[in-house]
Amino acid sequence: MSGSPAPDRRTLPVPDGLEGLRLDAAVARMFGLSRTAAADVIESGGALVDGSRAGKSDRVHAGAWLEVELPAAPGAPTAVPQVVEGLRVVHEDDDIVVVDKPVGVAAHPSPGWTGPTVVGGLLGAGYRVATSGAAERQGIVHRLDVGTSGLMVVAKSEAAYSALKREFRERTVDKRYAALVQGHPDPLRGTIDAPIDRHPGHDYRFAVVAGGKPSVTHYDTVEAFRAASLLDVRLETGRTHQIRVHMAAVRHPCVGDLAYGADPTLAARLGLARQWLHAARLGFAHPGHGEWVEFESPFPADLQHALDVVAGES
Repeated sequence: MSGSPAPDRRTLPVPDGLEGLRLDAAVARMFGLSRTAAADVIESGGALVDGSRAGKSDRVHAGAWLEVELPAAPGAPTAVPQVVEGLRVVHEDDDIVVVDKPVGVAAHPSPGWTGPTVVGGLLGAGYRVATSGAAERQGIVHRLDVGTSGLMVVAKSEAAYSALKREFRERTVDKRYAALVQGHPDPLRGTIDAPIDRHPGHDYRFAVVAGGKPSVTHYDTVEAFRAASLLDVRLETGRTHQIRVHMAAVRHPCVGDLAYGADPTLAARLGLARQWLHAARLGFAHPGHGEWVEFESPFPADLQHALDVVAGES
């Protein structure tokens, strides 16, 4: 017999940045709800502050533990244990697990995606992940496109989730990507500061749009070849498809990125079936002990082959 979806109970410490906020606003911000939905949860008794009920207008204090019972949305995707080929664990401790995500794997489940996910792969391999945030995004504090490979950090503890989310929000995380782009950017080193939002004519694409979200990408040419340039790219913000959109906007799309205007002939010649983009380095203050940690990922075989071919043609 079918019934209502089971509620999803989450526990998370209030981050420093929400000190003094109303409870309904804090619940909305921390658990991805609308302000109205957060108020409904609180008024129904589904939110506890340090184990006690509180009113929606009560102020919260940093470090207090919020225990919230989120109603599960019918048909919402949930993370399930999976065997994910090629998902490599680079580092693991009590607070975090750093993975090297292969191409073709999503960060977490989403409507319409039935393929492998990082969350599912970790659960399937027996790793514990934080339960904070939406049910389908357990432990996920940042994402990579399905077609982008490279490093991701996933929170194992609730405290680590809160600390890492704060680091990403405050832009103290050092995210470095390697991108092979068509042509030769001018200048060779520069910054692209252009707002990004959904493409007005394509549901699954993004574009530089007036009034979009502020988006800043820094790039530096590592090596220039006849047909393309290898860039070291640092993100100051983390918008969906940001590097792909920004490089396309300056007429230097990532090689193989057909969705954003790359030359299909060049991609075919290089045997490339996706955009040449890899999250090669990741640095952040460890949420457990506070010391800076850094991780690196080598280029996957398909990207290395394409790079070798481009270099050989120069």
